Amino acid sequence: MPEPAPRSTTALDGSSLTRRSVLAAGLSTGALATLPLAAGAADAAVPGPVGGPMPRGGLLPDLDFHLARRCSYGLTPALRSQVRALGYDGWLDEQLALGGGSDPVADRVVAAYPRVNWSIAQVRSRPDSVPEFGWEVMMDLGQVTIGRAAFSRFQLFESMCEFWSDHLHVTCPSGDVWDSRADYERTVIRRHAFGRFSDMLVASFKHPAMLVYLDNAHSTKEHPNENYGRELLELHTLGVVAGYDQSDVVDANRLLTGHTVWWSWELPDGDARAGTYRFDPSMHWTGAVDILGWRRTTSTTSGPADAEAFLRWLALHPRTAARIARKLSIRFVSDNPPQSLVDRLASTYLANGSSIRPVLRALFTSAEFKAAIGTKVRRPLEDLVATVRALGLQPSTDPTKLREGLSALYWQSSELSHAPKAWDPPNGYPDVALAWQSASGQLGRWNMHVMLGAGWWPNRTTLTGPDPSDGRAWLASFGYRIKVLGVDTSVVAEATTYTTFIQVVAARLLGQPLDRPRLGAVLTFFGRAGSDPLREWDEIYRWGFWRLLALVLDTPQFGVR
Repeated sequence: MPEPAPRSTTALDGSSLTRRSVLAAGLSTGALATLPLAAGAADAAVPGPVGGPMPRGGLLPDLDFHLARRCSYGLTPALRSQVRALGYDGWLDEQLALGGGSDPVADRVVAAYPRVNWSIAQVRSRPDSVPEFGWEVMMDLGQVTIGRAAFSRFQLFESMCEFWSDHLHVTCPSGDVWDSRADYERTVIRRHAFGRFSDMLVASFKHPAMLVYLDNAHSTKEHPNENYGRELLELHTLGVVAGYDQSDVVDANRLLTGHTVWWSWELPDGDARAGTYRFDPSMHWTGAVDILGWRRTTSTTSGPADAEAFLRWLALHPRTAARIARKLSIRFVSDNPPQSLVDRLASTYLANGSSIRPVLRALFTSAEFKAAIGTKVRRPLEDLVATVRALGLQPSTDPTKLREGLSALYWQSSELSHAPKAWDPPNGYPDVALAWQSASGQLGRWNMHVMLGAGWWPNRTTLTGPDPSDGRAWLASFGYRIKVLGVDTSVVAEATTYTTFIQVVAARLLGQPLDRPRLGAVLTFFGRAGSDPLREWDEIYRWGFWRLLALVLDTPQFGVR
């Protein structure tokens, strides 16, 4: 029996390839895992072990799975079956309709965090649960976000909630929005994620979380604050290419003065208005404004109507349409999307009064989207959630254990520098691969794969799932029966050799086999030839099975969205 290759100790589990095994394999899994990290990287077509070329990222040219992979946080057997049953158009229709049944696991997650559904007044009225400026509700929101992404049936909706949370970004946790950030997520982002952007923009502006976060709540006629007005033009709508100048920014800020919140020191103790929106005419600047040709003479009585009219004008501006169309194309197609697609999506956006569903339908049915297999790389949070989904993990039915599991995932996302909504600047997390490319970031992902794959953190009492210490039992939990040296007579997936066993595991985790270079690297790690027989006592099959799980998750085929 050949001896396994020796290991170095650069990762948490001490299982990275040595120089000798790297040379033997040609490329380590680590080196291979970084290949698609260049934006829109085009790997040369590589022959798969099952024959035929594979496109970029080593993904099979399967349009159904391409749609599901891009619209979701990761394939699962249930999702693959659902897409096959409904077909490309049918599954897309169900996702866009947000219909077709309940969402019981996601509902159970939310039920374990009742505070995320509290209003601003409820948060402020419960000092026993949330002290003033406490982070409790904001941390709940971060954990619920991961739980919804991992376990919701409506994956496209959750993806769009993340998209809009980045676009109309309010950092969470952040002390100034301790009472309002969860309400903002519920009443602005989630309420309007599939609706009209014009409605979402108005709701965002009037929400106390945004008013406080970008300082419009402190903007007065004597001292207009430029933060919100500038970010409104630069980030939320037109973009810097629109050609506005400082005079436009100044007039925008003047127009939006007086929109503020009720401060607690202005009200009697316990007044339910504390922290909520109000328009204060005494703070509002009056006079004529001209913002890129939008002209209005505003007064103390017309202030709210003037602000809403301006925001809706911005939302339907061709520059805003182009900006949102490009951001959606970057999110779902490639880091450098075709201009032809961006132009068509912008036209669809304008023709439908900023309604998002028609834009998404046009995007996902476009030739450009269907040709984009392998052109997007998962961001760290997506990688974390996809790992949970690939491993078949589920939240505990015990609410306390459920919260422990999601808390552990939240802190893992924080270590990967991608905790939900926690980006500090107002522009939201970047959505291109180059922004996330680093050696430390890649090592963090590998270590996360180990911790989840091995069931170390969180453990299998807080996120339930199959036991990774026994390969046969792990695969049997998903309906696979494995033949080892011909012992098993009830075979669904025959895996008598190292190659066939690895490919059965890869098919479970990825929905397809490993391509040839990655298969070779995994075999080299275990010091085996592909034709070596699989035996009951082999490391890969028993006590070292979790290492195989981690290695498959380390491959670019898993890292590509």
